[in-house]
Amino acid sequence: MAPTICLSPATRSLFNEPLAITVQGLSPRQQVTLRTSLQDETGELFQACARYQAGDDGELDLARCPALPGGSFSGLEPMGLLWALQPQKPFRCMVKRDMQSPFVLQLEVFEGHGEPPGRLLAQAQHERVFLRDGVRRVPVREGRIRATLFLPPGEDTFPGIIDIHGYAGGLFEHRASLLANHGFATLALAYFKYEDLPQDPTELHLEYFEEAVNYMLQHPQVKGPGVGLLGYSKGAELSLAMAAFLKNITAVVSLNGPVANTIIPLCYKDKIIPPLPFNEQKVKVMDSDVIDCSEVLADPFQAPGNQSLIPLEKAEAQLLLIAGQDDRVVKSEYYATKVCKLLQAQGKANFQVLSYPGTGHCIDPPFFPLYPIAKHPVFHKQAVLGGELRAYSAAQVHAWPQIQAFFNKYL
Repeated sequence: MAPTICLSPATRSLFNEPLAITVQGLSPRQQVTLRTSLQDETGELFQACARYQAGDDGELDLARCPALPGGSFSGLEPMGLLWALQPQKPFRCMVKRDMQSPFVLQLEVFEGHGEPPGRLLAQAQHERVFLRDGVRRVPVREGRIRATLFLPPGEDTFPGIIDIHGYAGGLFEHRASLLANHGFATLALAYFKYEDLPQDPTELHLEYFEEAVNYMLQHPQVKGPGVGLLGYSKGAELSLAMAAFLKNITAVVSLNGPVANTIIPLCYKDKIIPPLPFNEQKVKVMDSDVIDCSEVLADPFQAPGNQSLIPLEKAEAQLLLIAGQDDRVVKSEYYATKVCKLLQAQGKANFQVLSYPGTGHCIDPPFFPLYPIAKHPVFHKQAVLGGELRAYSAAQVHAWPQIQAFFNKYL
């Protein structure tokens, strides 16, 4: 009998869901190499491979058989072939813009543990989708708002979340689309460098974000009385500022967010929060023009009379601060710990921290590849983000259900 690859679910699964992989019909204790390949929307190829030995019965179940040394990972890692996917060219990030089309995952089984791989024994394809059947994607062009709303199936009302990305500009929908599969009405919000929004803003206005909150609360399928915010990097900092200054914010998840305003002034009504000072002299040049910006920002807790610190003591919302201990862009664990001590000293208890070792600046939903280096939005050079492959993957898998549980509890 020829070897075959058995997958569960068989033909398609959500991108953030586990996939069970088994190879049947091998010879007893046969040595094989498994390889996964995925091409993103820019044509960039991501691959992972692992070496295995079949059991005495000729079956190879990745949930029971450890990967042997020599591949992208080793040890018992049932999802290793997905979380270890890495670009074939350096510094490439996996691009997903069209949420309505799947990524196609190729799986191949090769004979032996050679380099290059031996004879092809079996292959299969599997679709990794971003929207379950019935989830609706609704482009939003209301007033100044430029966004996409993802609604779970059905006519019910759902907890509402606004998802705000970092300082890259444009519209990122991958996190919002995946959250909608779990019962949240999620608005992926652009705030610059998208359609008719400013290309290169010199300041940001909280009124724009307030408009997005009001849009959500007026939507017939969003369950009030408040909304949740999920922000990453600059988006996390904006989410914390919204919680401090705006009404109807019930719960905020900050993914590696500064707790002070950064880069450009933030305005609300007659108040201007200046950006935290940064020192370009502290940029370190690493190998081949990669920079390290981890020491660039001033410490918002040390600068006397600092006006950049977000007044989080004003926030009524519940706060979940998620920090990568190896974040090389923002000292997110230090910020989270320090701001919680300040809140505690003021008698507040509306906060919790999740801190992950070996995890850098980028924290995506599960099974997105690690980006240890990416273009810095201020210095426009490749910069170290931090993170180590296995630890980072474990952090994403752990944090994702925690985020959902937090929003379910408070929304």
